[in-house]
Amino acid sequence: MKKIIFLLFTCLISAFPAFAQDSGDAKAPEDNVLLKSIPTRNDSARDTDPRIRKAAAIVNGSVVTDLDVDQRLALVVTASGTQVPKEELTRLHAQILRNLIDEKLQVIEAKVHDVTIDDKEVNDAFDRVAQNFKKTPDDFDKFLRSTGSSKMSLHDQIQAELAWNRLLRRRVEPFVNVGDNEVDAVIKKLQDSKGQDQYRIAEIFLAATKENESEITAQANNILKQIKSGASFIAYARQYSESGTAALGGDRGWVAAPQLDPKLKDAISNLKTGEIAGPVRVPAGIYLLLLNEKRKILAPDPLDAVVTFKQIVVPFPTGATKAQLEQMVRTLTASSTTITGCGRAADMAKAVNGKAVDVPSQKIRDLPEGLHAQMINLQIGKSTKPFGTEKEARVLMLCGRDDPKSSTEPSYDEVYAQINEQRMDLAARRYMRDLRRDAVIDYR
Repeated sequence: MKKIIFLLFTCLISAFPAFAQDSGDAKAPEDNVLLKSIPTRNDSARDTDPRIRKAAAIVNGSVVTDLDVDQRLALVVTASGTQVPKEELTRLHAQILRNLIDEKLQVIEAKVHDVTIDDKEVNDAFDRVAQNFKKTPDDFDKFLRSTGSSKMSLHDQIQAELAWNRLLRRRVEPFVNVGDNEVDAVIKKLQDSKGQDQYRIAEIFLAATKENESEITAQANNILKQIKSGASFIAYARQYSESGTAALGGDRGWVAAPQLDPKLKDAISNLKTGEIAGPVRVPAGIYLLLLNEKRKILAPDPLDAVVTFKQIVVPFPTGATKAQLEQMVRTLTASSTTITGCGRAADMAKAVNGKAVDVPSQKIRDLPEGLHAQMINLQIGKSTKPFGTEKEARVLMLCGRDDPKSSTEPSYDEVYAQINEQRMDLAARRYMRDLRRDAVIDYR
């Protein structure tokens, strides 16, 4: 597979739209049988000596220890970026044990087919993770140990993902076929959909049946609660989601509205960027959806307009009363509506005892999100409404704008690669399902 993610903390963003059908397709369901059969953790029954490693599960003769689970749990909790409640730790423990069992199955299957991963590849990937944390590999090793995890735990995860992806490229990808007519049909559909909404979303998908729907819905609500409390959507997607996008932190890339299940489309159509929809029930299971961005298909994105402007900054005097500050803001507001043209920015600044500052050209999307709507609709020579902090107020006066050109439709190769990737994901889920079904697992 072309998109390989090694860590819990990053999310790959596709450079072109996602064209495959909804990943909730019931053709390749992910079973929850393995997760249900995992015994609940009982801390009181564990040895208190940390030097003793007890088997949590034996997978086709390969052991997953309690230490493996604890260190991976610490890694996930660190990635979540928030305090995880005790009851959630119990559920997370079971999910992590399932993930470690899957990793064992993947590594064993890779060895059966003579797939090997060099230590250098694993070390290089670990070093890249350390760089993402702005740490040297040694410092990152110390950081992991300080959280209760270890370098070896992350090494094991990296090795399993590399081995599994290499195995898929060798044994699955050669049998995935994408026809010219399919690619042409997708491109034509995009052309016909020009101007319709397109969403860049991330997903957490939990397979559900009528029998366990209430249980899975409760699980989804609990995940949603944790994310809204500050936990990482990416980390929860990696550990909980049963979609092929789990390895990408749930990132599904750009999806056109017609490609989504109607219930999913309705759920995200009124979301603002950064908001989460769900739980949403579809035939195959339950979704949580994060809206990262929204645009029109094959239409220029106004957020890509490059703007030049002057910034008028008005410092608030130390010790000023609330009434005085409010008066200063009213004066700035009045000046921003009556004084127009960048040539008069200095006059505006002088009128409010501030200063005018030239700002380098930049895209509207790179400005604070609260300014996007104003800047998109702002005429040249006009100013935004005042904004700022407790120490100063500011306005932006628009001096020039280079509007983006119309978006170009993706190339044949891009569409081909995306369809191929989606089918690889589906085949990988089926492969993993079969490995679980045939596995001999002894829980301890």
